[in-house]
Amino acid sequence: MNKEDLIELKVLGITRSEVQAGAYALLLENADSTPDEARRIPIVVGAAEAQSIAVHLEQVMPSRPLTHDLFVSLFHVYGIQLQYVTIYSFKDGVFAAMLHLTDGKTQVEIDSRTSDAIAIALRTSAPIYTTPEVMQLTSYEWRRDGEYKPQKPVRLEDLPVEKLERRMQQYVDKEEYEKAARVKKIIAQKTNTAQGGE
Repeated sequence: MNKEDLIELKVLGITRSEVQAGAYALLLENADSTPDEARRIPIVVGAAEAQSIAVHLEQVMPSRPLTHDLFVSLFHVYGIQLQYVTIYSFKDGVFAAMLHLTDGKTQVEIDSRTSDAIAIALRTSAPIYTTPEVMQLTSYEWRRDGEYKPQKPVRLEDLPVEKLERRMQQYVDKEEYEKAARVKKIIAQKTNTAQGGE
């Protein structure tokens, strides 16, 4: 996906997770949000990652470098620049991110945990992006007047066959055969239509 197709995000802060005990929620929102409304993405992170992000957001200087500080120091020593971070996937409740790096000559992409990618991006002032699909699947609409509108759920009929096949396999693995049968029917309809059937 081209960078122009991505949605830029900004980090709002860290809160305690209401879903998972002992975890924290990292809150992101679209960079072009207004003071009155935004689309927000909550990401559950561990205590260590939450601490590392909070330390930077609150401009606290630790007595010794944290792991993410060490990464940034290595980048500086070897002339590496983090151009931007992409949160490119949300699967089985887990976000996945990519570091886009360059040394001025070569560009590389390195897969990363999302919390690590964001902690490093904050320390290097690198922009953070996500895909429209991830935004649609994971965000909710926040409004200052208190109205919250969850993103419209994606209909199974609107998913491509490849994703439907993965979804069907997940249902089979969980022994949810009625749901798997429904997905199989949708796949058959899509395949038949693509082949020119009625």
